[in-house]
Amino acid sequence: MSRLRDIFKRYTGFLRDLKVVYVINNYLNADKLQHNKALYKKHGVQKSIFASIGRKDMPKSTDGIPWIDQPNAIQNVTAHPTFKSFSPEVQQKITDFIENGYMILEGFLNEKTVQELNSSMETVLKNKEADFNFTGKKVMDAHKVSKAADDHFRNPEMLELLSFLLGKKVIPFQSINFREGSEQRAHSDSIHMTTEPAGYLIATWAALEDCHAGNGPLFYYPKSHRLPFVSCEDYDAGHSKILLGKESHPNYEDKMAEVIEENQLEKKYFHAKKGDLLIWHANLLHGGSGITQKGTTRRSMVCHYYGEDVVCYHELTQRPALI
Repeated sequence: MSRLRDIFKRYTGFLRDLKVVYVINNYLNADKLQHNKALYKKHGVQKSIFASIGRKDMPKSTDGIPWIDQPNAIQNVTAHPTFKSFSPEVQQKITDFIENGYMILEGFLNEKTVQELNSSMETVLKNKEADFNFTGKKVMDAHKVSKAADDHFRNPEMLELLSFLLGKKVIPFQSINFREGSEQRAHSDSIHMTTEPAGYLIATWAALEDCHAGNGPLFYYPKSHRLPFVSCEDYDAGHSKILLGKESHPNYEDKMAEVIEENQLEKKYFHAKKGDLLIWHANLLHGGSGITQKGTTRRSMVCHYYGEDVVCYHELTQRPALI
């Protein structure tokens, strides 16, 4: 079964558009979905835990959103006793996160850690313990075969901060390693990794080498996290009962380009230094710039975390998350 999963990670054909393929995969991973029985009941989701699922199946409610997205968020967060346990510098970054949707922790990873992460990735790729997925850009879940990656993925200091930001204990979900820039158009992670209630996802991006204009630096739009979440109900996704819309992803990216223009959002580039860590909100619009210096690398590691005790699914592919 693991061999079939590995093949599907790199597969790009018609089967990837069939909803039934994901349903079969759900049955094959039943142990990772059993917890949804109680969560679906708690959150009023009237679906089988193995069925296709999307925002359309969620109750139309805004109850239970993260405390950083609620009115008086800064007042409530800064009054919490745990807030005082962070350094004054991190306290300021927490309030900035609430306002802007991201924070940057300069030099969070030391030189030794960065070297270990880069060396470990080259080793697992060489030994074929991990490989790039169908995008040709992403190495998914290297933390399962790399101790260095897993140590970063579960860094206690980082998990403590992420849990405080969400107001819930975070559950490590997936990691993605890049050797070069993603060149991905502007998007919100909430279309790929979605929650009910909305907003209980948080992400980190670690620079494993310096970033500059030529190697495709990350870009983001401050304050875009305050815009409404966009789901497949808000653009022409083209989904049917049987198929996922073949143009759903590019149509979504076109929709986000319209959102950016309509709201006149300011684009910022992250010319990170090796060891810097970016933390961003589930709904912050971001992406990867084009690589103008061909052949340059931009090694980095992304980690995604869900909040505990919420429904987790993938809006774009209409399937429950395997946790």
